[in-house]
Amino acid sequence: MPQGTPRGFRDILPGEALQRERIAQAVKMCFAEHGYLPVETPLMEYRDVLERGSALDDTPFQLFDDDELLVMRPDITLAIARMVASRFADGDLPLRLRYEAPVVREESNLRGQPRQLTQLGVELVGEDGAASEREVAGLLAAALDAAGIPDWKIVCGSVVPLNALLDACAPDEKFARRVRTVVHVSNYVALDEVIAKGEATGAISREAARAFRELPRLTGGVEIIDKIDWLLADAGVPEDARGTAELRNLAAGFSDLLADGHLTFDFSIINSFDYYTGLIFKAYVDSVAAPLASGGRYDAVLDKLGRPGVSACGFALSLECLQEVLGEPGATGVVVAQEPAGERPLRIAVPKGALFKPTVDLLERAGLPVSDLRNPGRRLIVDAGDVQYVIVRATDAPAFVAYGGADCGICGNDSLVEANVDLLELVNLHYGACHFVVAESASAAGKAERAYSWRGSLRVATKYPRITQAYYDRKGVQVDIIQLHGNIELGPIVGMSDRIVDITQTGSTLKQNDLVVVDDDVLECSARFFAGPAAWRCEKRVRSLATRLAALLDQGREDQQ
Repeated sequence: MPQGTPRGFRDILPGEALQRERIAQAVKMCFAEHGYLPVETPLMEYRDVLERGSALDDTPFQLFDDDELLVMRPDITLAIARMVASRFADGDLPLRLRYEAPVVREESNLRGQPRQLTQLGVELVGEDGAASEREVAGLLAAALDAAGIPDWKIVCGSVVPLNALLDACAPDEKFARRVRTVVHVSNYVALDEVIAKGEATGAISREAARAFRELPRLTGGVEIIDKIDWLLADAGVPEDARGTAELRNLAAGFSDLLADGHLTFDFSIINSFDYYTGLIFKAYVDSVAAPLASGGRYDAVLDKLGRPGVSACGFALSLECLQEVLGEPGATGVVVAQEPAGERPLRIAVPKGALFKPTVDLLERAGLPVSDLRNPGRRLIVDAGDVQYVIVRATDAPAFVAYGGADCGICGNDSLVEANVDLLELVNLHYGACHFVVAESASAAGKAERAYSWRGSLRVATKYPRITQAYYDRKGVQVDIIQLHGNIELGPIVGMSDRIVDITQTGSTLKQNDLVVVDDDVLECSARFFAGPAAWRCEKRVRSLATRLAALLDQGREDQQ
């Protein structure tokens, strides 16, 4: 038998190809009816040219051509921005462009996701900025209808309010960079820690701290624009810098979509601050775990490519995600389909082991029914009316939520770091506390340093490769990681590693095996409540539970004081 396709790639047979063609034709016809013209860009691009527009994530296929580094395009928008900057004059603007094209991306160990995806999208370049945002967001709504997507929702946010808050209130660039980093990955626990430190040291005011905490968590209808104005005014941000006038104009143009719930505002979606300059939006349905479309305004990209003062806005739909929603044969596993959330119980991933009992106790305090959960026996799923508990290993909880097996869950933040999937880290639950340490054999003091001096790297055994790599990256130390799944302490004892990185609570296991801690500043851990992006943005029960959990913890701290 001939060899199959490369990892992450697949054949598409006639039956599925016809279905994909039908979906794509409906979407492209919609684009054409709105005056958008087709363009094509090459599969290969110069990496340094694309990187002038925006930083590139890891790209799976790169090659040299006459000493120039080429990449297979991971994104169509950057390629079109490059084309517009180099091939069109100011007199050609505005441009309304559409495309259907494959892109190639990499996922760490893939987890069943394809490396090649097909995007259907549009770019509007050179139109008035606010007008382009309204036109493109409206076209996304029309395209979803044209494709026959049921009960879709467009979620909108903007980077302008947070950038204005940082410009007015950030004490230095390091603070601003840290805030943007944690907001980009939706880690609101880390955001709270950054803001608390800034407020405690007097670097930011109480009013600014409140705005930093609340702004990325705002979600709802047009009323949250008033909340943004209030927060930013209280923090001292000038009115003309807040970006709320543009948001009100957008809301006025889509009053019908706001009224029927097809459009909402949610500032948890703001990210990529070197890329987006205004509105950001994503399209979801509550039956799948991934966005159907992503887009926004990206004037900064054209500016970096040598075309300053030109506005640009666009979006890309995933053909594979559209297949999933429509239940077409040959769906690729890019998302996990499930019944619409409103028609089933809220699914919560509950961790086994040491976190199980305190998790059950906390859920009970939050008003959830847990009598059957306390003694589940061998059941993996416990039904409790409007709630369904999915009992999993703590290390697996992020994957269950990220790929649609649950709406939200609880696990240690170490599991979230290691999983490296798209989730919102919402509440620090403050139980299950432990910390990571670096340890070595007490009887081999100095051996690691000597090995590093001649080898140029440390050999470190661990169950936690991502946490370990991040720690040594911060230290600027080259490391060779030996991933083990148990008995980490054996690494230096038998000479296979110089040191270990592991969790400790009391240190007794280390002492019993002649190991000593050489650094305890690796990572502090505790249980976290987290949610999948689609569930957070489409399912009110998830947001309500997060609010209740945060209130319980705030009340507990007040009672202790």
